[in-house]
Amino acid sequence: MKFLAALVALNGLIGLHGFSNKQAPSRDVSLGMTPLDGSVTRKDFLNVAASTAVISQLPMPASARLEAVNRPDLLPSDPGLNVIQTEKFLTSGQAKRLDGMLASLEKDTGFRLRVLCQNYPNTPGLAIRDYWDLGKEGQKDDKYIVLVVDQFGGRGNVLNFNVGDGVKFALPNVFWTRLSGKYGTTFFVKENGIDLAITNAVEAIVSCLRSEDGFCTAPPDEGM
Repeated sequence: MKFLAALVALNGLIGLHGFSNKQAPSRDVSLGMTPLDGSVTRKDFLNVAASTAVISQLPMPASARLEAVNRPDLLPSDPGLNVIQTEKFLTSGQAKRLDGMLASLEKDTGFRLRVLCQNYPNTPGLAIRDYWDLGKEGQKDDKYIVLVVDQFGGRGNVLNFNVGDGVKFALPNVFWTRLSGKYGTTFFVKENGIDLAITNAVEAIVSCLRSEDGFCTAPPDEGM
């Protein structure tokens, strides 16, 4: 299964959307990322995805790439956390509330939503695959979403997603474009704080996956 990828120098590392096979327009479904070859596999995703996030505003030459990181020492000692922060964007209370919300979502619906807050290169990187058991070659469970939050110096969209194929019927590509455009912009973060950007995005995803229709093309209004 192929993923649309965008390796963008200094912006971050890969397109974190799990869009399939054919390359999509660069300023539409991929949050403004610049797709290069569309040939990254699911295994490749977390080989590099967790190492960095994509900044959507600053396309750079493809020759300059950020190095992948493998820092298992940055993983929490407690197993099974759904929210990991190597950069503390959320308070302890916010992180705990979101962690419980995501645990309940997985129990009730089977959808796995995970959040990694980082400031590249201060990230577990490759090690996140094994901790969350996601993005592995041949893995049959594709009902997952990984939200990677990285400010990259305040120069672009802070919300970056990898979306498994099992989520795309409920939340198609346009949903992620609109979600990041609503909550992930530098303007929103400056006016409201990055913690609200994260919590609003997570609550929007959960609300849609729990809705009666089980389908959204745009994020709902704030609040669960």
